[in-house]
Parts: sequence; structure tokens; C-alpha cells
Amino acid sequence: MLKKSVKNIFSCKGLLVLAAASFISVQSQAQQGFLKADGKKITDEKGKNVLLRGMGLGGWMLQEGYMLHVTKDSRQYRIRERLEELMGPAETKEFYDTWLANNTRKIDVDSMHRWGFNSVRLPMHYNLYTLPIEKEPVAGKNTWIDKGFKMTDDLLAWCKANHMYLILDLHATPGGQGNDLNISDRNTDNPSLWDSDANKQKMIALWHKLADRYKNEPNIAGYDIINEPNFGFDDPANDKNGLKEKTNAPLRKLMVDITTAIRQVDKKHIIIIEGNGWGNNYNGILPAWDKNMVLSFHKYWNYNDQKSVAHIVKTRDQYNMPVWLGETGENSNVWLTEAIGLLEKNNIGWALWPLKKMGNNNPIEIPSNPNYDDVTNYLNTGRNKPKESNVYSGTLEMATYAKLENAIIHHDVIDAIFRQPHTTVTKPFKANKITNGTIINAVDYDLGRNGYAYFDTDTADYHVSTGKYGKGNNGHMYRNDGVDIAKDSAAYNSYYVTDIEKSEWLQYTVKTMAPGIYTVKLKIAAAADDGKITLDVNGIKQAIDIPATGGFKKWQVIELKNIKLKAGSNKVRIYADMGGFNLHWMKFDKGK
Repeated sequence: MLKKSVKNIFSCKGLLVLAAASFISVQSQAQQGFLKADGKKITDEKGKNVLLRGMGLGGWMLQEGYMLHVTKDSRQYRIRERLEELMGPAETKEFYDTWLANNTRKIDVDSMHRWGFNSVRLPMHYNLYTLPIEKEPVAGKNTWIDKGFKMTDDLLAWCKANHMYLILDLHATPGGQGNDLNISDRNTDNPSLWDSDANKQKMIALWHKLADRYKNEPNIAGYDIINEPNFGFDDPANDKNGLKEKTNAPLRKLMVDITTAIRQVDKKHIIIIEGNGWGNNYNGILPAWDKNMVLSFHKYWNYNDQKSVAHIVKTRDQYNMPVWLGETGENSNVWLTEAIGLLEKNNIGWALWPLKKMGNNNPIEIPSNPNYDDVTNYLNTGRNKPKESNVYSGTLEMATYAKLENAIIHHDVIDAIFRQPHTTVTKPFKANKITNGTIINAVDYDLGRNGYAYFDTDTADYHVSTGKYGKGNNGHMYRNDGVDIAKDSAAYNSYYVTDIEKSEWLQYTVKTMAPGIYTVKLKIAAAADDGKITLDVNGIKQAIDIPATGGFKKWQVIELKNIKLKAGSNKVRIYADMGGFNLHWMKFDKGK
């Protein structure tokens, strides 16, 4: 899924205690056979409603450039060709083999289950299963490749071990299904899916083979037969992504043909369909042509109000068929919490996107390294070509960091997904045990919703609804709330809160091991002397003006004396009565 502003669709992390007992029961219940479409619900074989809470494995079989910090000429096949030019084919193959081996493993699925997910969506690249038509030794014949099937078998086994469902999603089709090229790794020098009968036949044959292979697997939830088609059939010059298509006849025909091929060997599994225009334009496609069919839609960067899902709820009601949100996410914790609350209120299952990438707004972040940064800088700008040895070491190191145990787990994102939609209760981000001289970093404020654990004025990106991009955490690091965080270049792995505005605040739940009177020291930086803080400890407030320190990276320590901390848990809030300063940490000195 390419996450770019041009994508004008309807758009409409880690072990945590789950708050609601009813939620826990839904997550822990054993699976009951094959899933099926039952009126407007997805149910198991006993007729029990199943709410899919899933995660898409974007970036594993199909790399989209933005996930790797490549923003120019960023289709996967072009990234691979460009790496071959820099370090050679053998080294590039080693990188991709390492990437595929490391990105998704049993430990990832085990972790997803432990966090609360009950399903996984696998975005498949067809070229791991069969050759492109241009490379087939015999035209019209299909050469099958073991690698993709083996990867799918392994993933299914890991899901079965965790009593989780697996959704197969053909993300990159033969020839490519749209004009958003990165999504399907499309090479425009060759015929698209829609311009080639051979590509269509290969896609139909692939689904027939997949269905035959997995027809007796109840842990397969369904077949998402074509991801985000976005192609202009009637007016390609003015509607290249199919947002305004009225009939979508070629898309409907292909999906009907695929369904027929699947049903020749598999009568049991759900078939999931997606509309044109990145999965949301269903003009001319419905009613359903199969009794066991689910409608998928995708939702990004819009408001999370009832209006934002009204179109899909109306379609569900009109055609009496279940709907499922096959992709959503790539936004702040605030947005994720809102969206999941909205969806579950409407009994709509969901799959977030993606599990891991080089970024902080997903459960797992793949760290970069200096040599890899040089590679992406060159790929994006054409300047400062790195040495071949550095390209090799940088890419292999990055692929090694893709292992979960080497990556960064964002517990705040996981908390926003599973706990925060169901409660306004906050909890400590870290243990925060206070003894004499304890320092608490400003970025380690409590976990919880905006307005309860913290308050920030810019919390999410709603640009599809507003026409204006929101930033959330405009530093895009460490955490994924609205709070703006920057990295301290003078200290290793050190962060601070920045761009603090009037009325914003941060809450810290601290546990006092030695109760009594403390001096609280705050490390701050400010370019001017108009900032002001109120420190609130258990409802007792004390204000202090912020002096000019000589700049936003010139740090100074200010003190608030006679702060009483009781034994056990204390709530500490730092209010910005006036903003315009940065906050690094607070220190508790007893008896001073």
C-alpha cells in the first residue's frame, strides 16, 4: 500500500494487560472451523460472530519504497536493479534472501498473538509463486516457484500454532493492477493486468492453485483476491485511478472469473473482494455473485466519525453481506484508537498496515544505520555515491535489524490499538520509581489517550477530511502520540519534548519509594523568556517562569522546591501555561 498524498480514496506495540474482560474472551476463544459470511456478519461454524483484529505484513514479500526510506524510483524491482548496479547481483540477492528470511518469522506471529491480534493479512507478490509472462519458457504456460508457497506454508503453520487466522492477499498481480505503481511493483514497460489476457489467465491460475493447496485449512480466513485495484477503464486520461468509474466491468469480470476458478476446488473459504479506486469504488460491481463473500474497504487519513464509514455500512445493509477493513493505519496513536473504537462499534473487523517498517507509527520499527542512510541518500538524490562495500554492509545490517529481536517494539502503539479504544485509564510508560536523585525523561509520560495521559493540540493526520496535513509527533521518533519529540544529538539514545505550545501538558505516574519533600529540577531550553510551567503533583500546583537559555538546544536546569510526594503512586503533571520551550527531563532531589 503506497501511502502518498496523491492517494485520494474514500479513506474513507510488547506484552500488555488487556483491560476489558469481554475483549479478552473474544481474543482467547478457540477457533471453530471455517469462517463464513452469514448475512452481515462473519461467523465461525457454530454461528458465533468473529471480529477479525489483524495486521498486514506489508514490506515482506513486497517492499514499497517508503518503507525502506526510498522515495525516488521506488518500485521494488527498480530498487533491486539499482542495488545491483551499486554492489552486484550476487550481493543484492543475498540482501533479498536475508530480508525474506528475517522480516517475518514465528517470533513475529507469536508476538502478534500475545499482543492481541487474532489474524494476519499476507500481501503476496505473484513473482514469488510464478514467473512473469515475459519470462515464461512457453507462452501461456505457468512455471510455479516453490519459494512463495513455502513461505505461505510456514506462515500458516505459525498462525495455526497461535490459533490465528490468515488472510491471503494478492498485493502485486501479474502485470500490476493499477496506476499507483509501488503498490503492485508495476513495470510500465510491460502490459498491465488489464491490458493482457495472459496476465489475467496467470492470475486466475494462481488463485486456482492457492485454493487447491489450502482448501482444507480452516485457519485460512479467506482469499483477498485483488488488492487495491486503481485503474481508469472508461476515462483513463482524467480518472487514471478509477475513482469515478461507473461500471468497473473489467474488474468485476476478472473477480467473477477468479471466483469460478476458486470454487472449482474450494467451496468453503470466504472470498474477499475490493472495489476500484484503491478498494472503495464499488460502482457496478455488486450484488455479490457468491454466497460466501465479504466486501473489503480501505481507510486512511480521514475523520473517525460515523460519517466516515457510513458508505460502507450502507452497502453492507443494502446487500446483506459482511464488510471488513482490509487496510488502515499509518497514523498516530490518537487516530488508531479512534478508528478501532469506531470500527468495533460497527462490528467491522480490521487489519492494520503494516507490522513493521522503517518508521514509528507501527508496532515494530526497523532501525537504520549510517551506511544504509548513505545508500538511501544516493538513491533519492543521486549525490555522494557510496562505496560498494558500504552498500553491502549497510543493506545487510538493515536486513538483520528486520528481525524482531533486533528491532524497536513500540509498546505505545500496541497500547493504542488494544487497550485505549476501551478505556480512558492511563498507565505508566515506565516504572518511574522515585528515590533521591531519580531522573524521569520528559518523553516517558504516561500511556493513554490524549486529554488523559497528555494533551497536545496536533494529534493526527486527517488530511483527506480537512485538506490540511496534521503531524502528530512531528519528530516522528520514539513515540507515536501527538507529543512532539526530537533526538538529542549530543547524547546517545536520548530524546526530549519539543515544540511545546500553550495549554499542552504531560502526565507521569510515579511511585515514591521514599516519601517526603523534594526539589524537582527541570532541564529546559528556550530562545525567549516568555514560557511558563505549572507543576501539578497530586493536585498541588506550583508555577515557574521559563528563562531564555540562549536557544532551543542550550540547556539549563530550573528548580521548584518544597514538592511533597506521598508514599506509593503519585500523579505529576507539567502544564505549559505558555509554550515556546523544550523539556528534556525532570529530576527528584529529596530534602532540598
